[in-house]
Amino acid sequence: MRDGRPLVWLDVVGLTPRLLEHAPTLKALAVAGAMRPLSGVTPAVTLSAQASMLTGVLPQQHGVVGNGWYRPELGEVRFWVQANAQLQREPVYEKARRLARERGSALAVAQLFWWFNQGAAVDLAVTPKPWYGSDGSKVFGIQGMPSSLAEGLERELGPFPFPAFWGPRAGLPSSLWIAQATAHVLRTQRPGFTLAYLPHLDYDLQRHGPQHPDVPRWVAEADRAAALVLEAARAIEATVVVMSEYGIQPVTRAVLPNRALREAGLLAVRDGPFGEGLDPLASRAFAVCDHQLAHVYVRDRGDLEAVRGRLATLPGVGEVLAGAARSRVGLDHPRSGDLVVLAQPDAWLAYPWWLDDARAPDFARTVDIHRKPGYDPLELFVDPALRWPALRMARRLLAKRLGFRYRMDVVPLDPSLVRGSHGLAPADPADGPLVLSGEADAVEGVRALTDLPSSALRHLGLEG
Repeated sequence: MRDGRPLVWLDVVGLTPRLLEHAPTLKALAVAGAMRPLSGVTPAVTLSAQASMLTGVLPQQHGVVGNGWYRPELGEVRFWVQANAQLQREPVYEKARRLARERGSALAVAQLFWWFNQGAAVDLAVTPKPWYGSDGSKVFGIQGMPSSLAEGLERELGPFPFPAFWGPRAGLPSSLWIAQATAHVLRTQRPGFTLAYLPHLDYDLQRHGPQHPDVPRWVAEADRAAALVLEAARAIEATVVVMSEYGIQPVTRAVLPNRALREAGLLAVRDGPFGEGLDPLASRAFAVCDHQLAHVYVRDRGDLEAVRGRLATLPGVGEVLAGAARSRVGLDHPRSGDLVVLAQPDAWLAYPWWLDDARAPDFARTVDIHRKPGYDPLELFVDPALRWPALRMARRLLAKRLGFRYRMDVVPLDPSLVRGSHGLAPADPADGPLVLSGEADAVEGVRALTDLPSSALRHLGLEG
């Protein structure tokens, strides 16, 4: 390490140069050192952005083309898979440890709630990982490496507040817990390279949009969580580099490409006792929707132009790219859709395919990130049409505690509720990702997310 000083990467999701004004601690850090907007990636979503931050290349090189994509070998769409093996390029922490070994030294790496944690070549890791029972039940939990790490953190800090990490109750408690856990690891383990992730701004900015009057308060809350990490980093004389993955843009409408494909006779469903399910293998075309981008998989090349033409006419669609044209946005990769649909800046792409809400699959009204073949920001809401929603949730939780099967079916189906989204490059860099540090040379030359790995290796004295 340069001068023997540890490095901390702190990912404050959703923070932008424009919002930094409301984050006094982080703003002071930037004033003391440096801050600059970053060029992001497309899609500007968590898995693709973090993969580029870790590998230094675009999605068409590292293969993480979204938060999820179609797996033809399985005939299924999979979202939010944690396996590190999805990365088709070497991540920076693995390269750093390898270079350190080649120089006859060791570098301890801690990765706290960053993605691709399962199977990662790190020394310390904590990640969300529920347990799933044979009867379909789910119990919240986190997983650590070594296993004693997660157990020790929960003894020290209390149980991880999983409902505050995602779902209708998502909010500040999860980011505060992660910040406290990071601070504890820094003070007690003193890793050489630590990566931590604070998701707080993702929640209300997606629910209510970046123009909501409470934005200054939400940013100040994220700043308060970040301050806990900065304090611990100072105690061990670590350099902190703060970055974000994307900025969240205001949206006023949703596009439903799967309904359009179904109406055109191109998308097939399997109707059953739990509603209508998407049938990818029987479909001539279907869309995997992910914020402001969709990967559209077309079975027969003869249908490409018809599918493209149908989607291009949908209100809210900005562009439909095919074949090599996908390289213009860094998505010319076999995992990408045959067509890539980009929304217009004020729109986002929703996954529903059903034509009647009464036939929606039962998981549509629940928080079920792994079974939904698309990203669903409506999981951040409680359905406003429900009478006595708090009582409904309390009854479901009581059934859970008593050991009965239950379904927390409180998620709405109305996409017009969503007021913020991301995925596209912002029109103004002030509304996109940033990087900052209290030490200007720690971010010297960093202009894009893909510049971050080489910057980290320089700081750690491991160039080349």
